[in-house]
Amino acid sequence: MDIVKGNMGWIEVVCGPMFSGKSEELIRRLRRAQIARQRVQIFKSVLDDRYAQQEIVSHSEARIEAQIVSQAPDILKQVDPRTEVVGIDEAHFFGMDLVEAADQLANLGKRVIVAGLETDYLGRSFEQVSQLMTVAEEVTKLLAICVRCGNPAKHTQRLVASEERILVGAQTEYEARCRRCFDPHLAAEKVAVSKQTAKT
Repeated sequence: MDIVKGNMGWIEVVCGPMFSGKSEELIRRLRRAQIARQRVQIFKSVLDDRYAQQEIVSHSEARIEAQIVSQAPDILKQVDPRTEVVGIDEAHFFGMDLVEAADQLANLGKRVIVAGLETDYLGRSFEQVSQLMTVAEEVTKLLAICVRCGNPAKHTQRLVASEERILVGAQTEYEARCRRCFDPHLAAEKVAVSKQTAKT
């Protein structure tokens, strides 16, 4: 978004399934802001410990330094008043209070760039991401490639037995699937099999 004039804040949302390049796009936008000599602060959830503690790391190994926070209100506490651009990765790891935090930052004149999953492993919307898309000035929806058929993929397929809504993982736990190849019941079936195996 290059047409904004003056000290007007706004929200950008980058969403899509896993392996669609969300973190990579977030990092690209934040690096451009740094090159433009803007004051940038970047945040990630304490839950995201897959690749590095103090960095956002994409699946393609792009990385950028970030501050760790437990919840969205912590972002508001840690943002410097002089900061112009705020980046937040893995929006789905935060609660609904992320919407209010992003809105407050935008109202203070800051550019807020948020990346996160649009839906969970059952295909249900992450409410905070859906709400952010509603209040955002700009939404970029990315697609991955279905590992089964090669078509554009909008779903995140869980491959392991778990009924937890949030389960941090990467290629061994998840893969991208298109509408046709996505099976929302797969994880539940694996849970049932593991319970049956445990009984025998």
